[in-house]
Amino acid sequence: MIAALAPGLAWWSDHLCFGRIGGAYTHALLPLPHSEEAVKHVVGRVKEVQARLGRELVLENVATYARLPDDALAEPAFVRTVVEEADCGLLLDVGNVVVNAHNHGLDPEAYVDALPLARVREIHVAGHRPRGPLLLDDHTGPVPERVWSLYRRTIRKAGRAIPTIVEWETDVPPIEDLLVEVARARCESARALEGLGCG
Repeated sequence: MIAALAPGLAWWSDHLCFGRIGGAYTHALLPLPHSEEAVKHVVGRVKEVQARLGRELVLENVATYARLPDDALAEPAFVRTVVEEADCGLLLDVGNVVVNAHNHGLDPEAYVDALPLARVREIHVAGHRPRGPLLLDDHTGPVPERVWSLYRRTIRKAGRAIPTIVEWETDVPPIEDLLVEVARARCESARALEGLGCG
């Protein structure tokens, strides 16, 4: 059925999180515990999904606002371990890396360095805003400079252009403003790979 519905589809994506507690759906992207048990559970589920779909599953890192007290693995190590052991792809949300680095006192560059960039199939960039001591991943406004900076570094380290989506879901401006952000993504990718400036 999947092949009939989407014959050219190379992969499916989902968030690396959970959204159901018992029988209740939360409609939220809740962070998984960064434990060996969670790794084992997710890896098994990903392998099952990939076998059923006959396609690669690509997992997206999510924004988080609190740490679980029993996290055994650092967040980048958790993401890397799941993706490598499940033999799946990674949808790298660079905006979420910036948000999580701020919220949890992480180094965003070290976070990206710890990831298997050869497995990145797609990148997302988006705006965020402060709320008290936290940054919220609310996809509002233009992509901040610190996200573009990490995006350039990620593309440079990956050594290749990677399909990129600019997310802007709240207070959406005219299409012309959105196209400026899309052009910026193209320009920043070229700047990272070829040393070209964005004018």
